[in-house]
Amino acid sequence: MKRVLIACEYSATVRDAFRARGFDAWSCDLLPTEGDPRWHIHGDVLSFLTGMARPWDLLIAHPPCTDLAVSGARHFPAKIADGRQQRALEFVQRLLDAPVPHIALENPISVISSKIRKPDQIIQPWQFGHGETKSTCLWLKNLPKMVPTDVVEGRSDRIHKMPPGPNRWKERSRTYQGIADAMAGQWGDYILKTERLAA
Repeated sequence: MKRVLIACEYSATVRDAFRARGFDAWSCDLLPTEGDPRWHIHGDVLSFLTGMARPWDLLIAHPPCTDLAVSGARHFPAKIADGRQQRALEFVQRLLDAPVPHIALENPISVISSKIRKPDQIIQPWQFGHGETKSTCLWLKNLPKMVPTDVVEGRSDRIHKMPPGPNRWKERSRTYQGIADAMAGQWGDYILKTERLAA
């Protein structure tokens, strides 16, 4: 059974999409999970990338975008001055360099593009059944680009119009179910096919 680690995920959305397809999928976050805790690692993902009894076959990472997203560019001078942005970039680089054969890293439009490398793909929720706009960049290692599964007409910018509140960041960072299902279906099938061809 292929092992999948979903880094920086508390919602269990992507993890559970993979588990529903028979993968040994785990989420990992500094926050407790909103889903079944039996398959959640509560801690720093960097401590669990190596040294496991069985290695990971696929890593999907959703690193915090607070200090990276261009939507917060007005705060960049302070974040650069106190080192927050550099620490965030170093975290991203460590995830991209993880000793895992297949990797996807997801973030909004951010300085990752200029400081590390440009994304391999940019997707939108409306390509996967959700009538909203939210540019999502994907940095890929040994994975194919995602193929839209359900292009719909809506183009709401609900995410950007969310009112201020203590949980706003959580809701803005939540993965859409249609995208999670597409990741599990397309990338899950890809790594299984890759294994069969190598056998």
